[in-house]
Amino acid sequence: MFVLPAIDIREGKAVRLIQGDFLQKTVVHPNPVAQAKEFKAAGIEMMHIVDLDGALMGKATNAPLIEEMKKETGLKIEVGGGIRTLGQVDAYVSLGIDRIIIGSAALQNPELVKKAVIKYGDKIAVGIDAKNGKVAISGWLDVSETDYLQLAEEMARIGVQTIIYTDIAKDGTLAGPTFEDYAKLTQAVPDVQIIASGGVSKKADLLKLAELGVYGTIVGKAFYNGTISLADMLEVEKNAD
Repeated sequence: MFVLPAIDIREGKAVRLIQGDFLQKTVVHPNPVAQAKEFKAAGIEMMHIVDLDGALMGKATNAPLIEEMKKETGLKIEVGGGIRTLGQVDAYVSLGIDRIIIGSAALQNPELVKKAVIKYGDKIAVGIDAKNGKVAISGWLDVSETDYLQLAEEMARIGVQTIIYTDIAKDGTLAGPTFEDYAKLTQAVPDVQIIASGGVSKKADLLKLAELGVYGTIVGKAFYNGTISLADMLEVEKNAD
């Protein structure tokens, strides 16, 4: 199982939110590039980046900063937040980004996902963010009536190979992941790589997710709060099959 430390960017800084609430923002590092270099120095190979400004505005607001992070570290990067058009996907690919995450647009414009997958294959991932099992959109500001499993199955049929699933109610809370959701996802779309996000608080959470067969896990607040170290992430990644 891969473990990806997260950097969420808001107004040029690395921040953490609670349950996606922009009013509950904590700056965890004033310089995202420096934070990325810390990951590199520890031996991390890939990181998860969210352009929170982009999620709000529907465009790749922090693309220049993300490009700098890529150039300065050489790390593999997956990026989400505000990706609404194929042109935005093209732009990130041209910057050398390794995986581009389509979020709200997957529900609102599945044709975009289809075109992106045809063009870029496994470089395209879909981010499914849910609250009480229903898919949230528009930077988590609105909740649809679509069930997360339904959307996952639709994306699998399109050819999406990676899905990043976040339970908004758990994100940034350190309350533990919603393990049952991941068990259902791995059963519903067995040929899709599932990446878990939200609620991870300790090394044991990572090990349990690995047992469920998820492909990867994103660690955010638990790292910044000190309850999961970069050494923990590397150890789990090495030993959890």
